[in-house]
Amino acid sequence: MGTLSKALETLRQHKEDRNRQADLSFSEFLEEVAARPRRNLRSVTQVYADMVHTYVSDGEDEYPGDPESINYLNYDCSRLFVEGSDRPFFADRLFANRLIRHVESLSVGDQQNKIYIFDGPHGSGKSTFLNNLLRSFEEYANTPEGTRYEVVWRLPVPELAGGIHLVAGLANKLPRLLGEEEKTGPAADGGDRGTLNNYLILPCPSHDHPLLLIPKSIRRQFLDDLLDDDDFKAQLFEEKRYEWVFREEPCTICQSLYQELLKKADDPLGVLDHVRARPFVFNRRLGAGISVFNPGDRRAQRNVRTDEEVQRILNGMFSPGGKVPYLYSGYAKSNNGIYALMDVKSHNTERLMDLHNIISDGVHKVDHVEERINSLFLALMNPEDKKMLTDLAAFSDRIEYVNIPYILDIKTEIEIYREIFGRHIDDSFLPRVLHNFARVIVATRLRPKSDAMLEWIQDSDKYELYCDRNLQLLKMEIYTGHIPPWLSEGDVERFTSKRRLKIIAESEQDGWQGLSGRDSIRMFNEFYSTYAREDKLIDMSMLGKFFRRYCKKDKSFLPLGFLDSLLRMYNYGVLQAVKESLYSYNEEQIARDIQNYMFAVNFEPGTVETCRFTGERLEITETFFQRIESRLLPPFADASTFRAGVQKTYTTTTLPQEILRDNLRVDETGLYQHLYERSIHSLKEKVLDPFLDNENFRRAIKEFDQESFKTYDKKIRDDVRFMMRNLQKKFGYTRQGAKEICIYVIDNNLARVFSEQLGQLVL
Repeated sequence: MGTLSKALETLRQHKEDRNRQADLSFSEFLEEVAARPRRNLRSVTQVYADMVHTYVSDGEDEYPGDPESINYLNYDCSRLFVEGSDRPFFADRLFANRLIRHVESLSVGDQQNKIYIFDGPHGSGKSTFLNNLLRSFEEYANTPEGTRYEVVWRLPVPELAGGIHLVAGLANKLPRLLGEEEKTGPAADGGDRGTLNNYLILPCPSHDHPLLLIPKSIRRQFLDDLLDDDDFKAQLFEEKRYEWVFREEPCTICQSLYQELLKKADDPLGVLDHVRARPFVFNRRLGAGISVFNPGDRRAQRNVRTDEEVQRILNGMFSPGGKVPYLYSGYAKSNNGIYALMDVKSHNTERLMDLHNIISDGVHKVDHVEERINSLFLALMNPEDKKMLTDLAAFSDRIEYVNIPYILDIKTEIEIYREIFGRHIDDSFLPRVLHNFARVIVATRLRPKSDAMLEWIQDSDKYELYCDRNLQLLKMEIYTGHIPPWLSEGDVERFTSKRRLKIIAESEQDGWQGLSGRDSIRMFNEFYSTYAREDKLIDMSMLGKFFRRYCKKDKSFLPLGFLDSLLRMYNYGVLQAVKESLYSYNEEQIARDIQNYMFAVNFEPGTVETCRFTGERLEITETFFQRIESRLLPPFADASTFRAGVQKTYTTTTLPQEILRDNLRVDETGLYQHLYERSIHSLKEKVLDPFLDNENFRRAIKEFDQESFKTYDKKIRDDVRFMMRNLQKKFGYTRQGAKEICIYVIDNNLARVFSEQLGQLVL
């Protein structure tokens, strides 16, 4: 029994509505508006935008000082689409930026009714996206930060309208409309809230914002008097996004009640004594604030909703009858909320057609009554279903498309595999190989030819060591927000904001073909189950073998030569990793050499000077220059021309502007940093040269972790250990993986191959 009592106590203490706020009288509501105007004066589109901005943190710019930046940022959407979800949606960088632009467009301006259609091919995750978006919206809207209030009327029922006997008879049938009020705060009239007080509790079916009961003609002056926050008032009175506050009217039911009560009370404050403001509680399953329709959901036979008993009471209160028509439509359930269509086909096609007048005019007829609808309309659509909209030319300016193509960001593609198969899959791959699997999948989704890429890189052959002829591998890097280090300085300089915008704009046409999300998961499962073993890490030879089978079956599966280009890019990457791991030069000495060189270029060879930066006495000779320039000059560059360029930059910019005017240290200047990076890069490129023909070094790597390794020279053993440690620490290799990749680099003689091929390209 003790365990049962403990379990029941846990249940008792659990409160599903723990974030629920109390109902307020109208005056209490006005105090809440005055205290938090930004929270309490929001339309549904503003709440939707606030929700996205709350769950999606500010985007990260990996190149914050880039003057050509186009604000193509890395947004973390995990709180919005992944956390707390049974079926997560992974937004790639392209879609995340597209979504934020869509949301920002809602955050500003006066929003006329539109329908926002999320358009994408089969298997792109549209339904998963929308379900998670609505789940997050419902969660946010039911928190204090997301709360909006709606009108609830509290009307005294006179004897002539049926009296206490009618109320008692309706108590069971209309528990939310007649009877005891909720015990949440003091009653408006100060009476006992625990008794049956002969009141009709009538929530607004359209979820009207309580401030709409303030007459339009005085609403601006009323808010000016109510609010103390001058900064917010300036926004409220001037910005388009708040025009709804002064333009919209209450629903027909609320407007009629207000007018009829005003006739009786002859005092607006007396009318508002009958109004309470309660939090607008969203519940998708009940259709409260969020209505979602699937294509197979049949439409209601009659869209007019009423209640005869409520209408009888209203007729009795405001005789003759008909002055307050209690009529509303099914759209009222999601008014000031979200109305969503899951795939525009079958019955949803008819629903979209019905929305035409509502979206165009914001109003439709319910029997003889006009009903205003201000919902956020969302829909999903497949490309082949767009043709149904071509006949509705008047509808076109009310539709805004947001594309959801297949994933084009390799990082996001990998996150999907990790979510489905577990994060342990990384342990089965050599570094970079899992990413290359994703690159192949994404390559099937890209159009082979990119005008924007070819306009930027006019001769793709110069990058054949690192990229494919169609520049798809480079485009994938750009889509992930990465500028590869193997791009020439000239092409980096030509990578202007205009060109970046063109390339990102092409993503709207990419991702509509190739392997769908479901296809890629099936293919990864096949690949992983075939090659994952405890005694051998998955490498590029396995990946090439796997995908070449598909290429033989379907010649259009991948562009010709793509897998060869992918292997070359992989070889270049692992070669750089091995070089970086073996690099151990004295960087303090490199820094002194660069500072001495910047100073020495201002003097003729054959002179002796003391460097103003290092204090070292320099014998400035051709040998001095050649020693340092061997690490600085690009291949086949002219030394005298290079030296003259450094001297000009030093005398025109570095010394007079950065050092003397801006008071920067020499190692903070642009020239120093440029030369330092060149020197480091050159040293890393040549780090393997002493070992290429050293057979002992090659054998020591192969015998690493074996007893025979101890027989090698101490210098070789130290170098090999240093390299292995760095491969594990800097590049994520396991101990076995580090050994395998070093053997791979040496057996394939990658250092010499790339050196020779690079020389041929330069020539």
